Amino acid sequence: MDYAKMIDHTYLKPEGTEKEIDKLIEEAKKFNFGAICINSSWIKYAKEKIKKNDIKIVSVVGFPLGACITQVKVQEAKLALDHGADEIDMVINIGRFKDKQYDYVLNEIKKVKEVCGNKILKVIIETALLKEWEIEKATEIVLSSGADFIKTSTGFSYRGADKKDIEIFNKIIGNNSLKIKAAGGIKSMDDIIMYTKMGVERFGTSSSVAIFSGQVKKDNSY
Repeated sequence: MDYAKMIDHTYLKPEGTEKEIDKLIEEAKKFNFGAICINSSWIKYAKEKIKKNDIKIVSVVGFPLGACITQVKVQEAKLALDHGADEIDMVINIGRFKDKQYDYVLNEIKKVKEVCGNKILKVIIETALLKEWEIEKATEIVLSSGADFIKTSTGFSYRGADKKDIEIFNKIIGNNSLKIKAAGGIKSMDDIIMYTKMGVERFGTSSSVAIFSGQVKKDNSY
């Protein structure tokens, strides 16, 4: 199993400079990670730095709150793709979801997916903020939206991925083609192996280097 190719090596902190993006890219090259995940203003810069290396660029939309206007998310996704992003990770409107405005949430995902076309769209539902039945309902919505992945977390809430989240995803997804990305709190190779056995196909983490160097990162960052 090529675990490195399952990694979205992540830097999404607001204070990130060229130095951090350069470091992220060099680490991705060194460890052969499948992708880097960055804020959209860095896409063109990263694209130039990556050049012909086989490293995908993932960018985020409506991040980290998910509470902006739908058209903003759609335009943000379009611009990110125009700038060279290969994949989009969007955050659902959690408040609207909790108000049971399920059609709103579904239609928003569909509109972003329409812009993405054949590019991968991952949908972040922020499981930390949802009850178990809400995670089930959110999974049903993502499953019917045409998105490619459901993703646990932004990494900016009080917790990230959890075994129970993945169990619920699997229960609802069944034999359907929706894939799973676990993010937030992925700190060790044991985490990656455990979640892979549960069917997770992608991981978002800023601890990638520590994990693949056999270290364990002690802070609570993404």
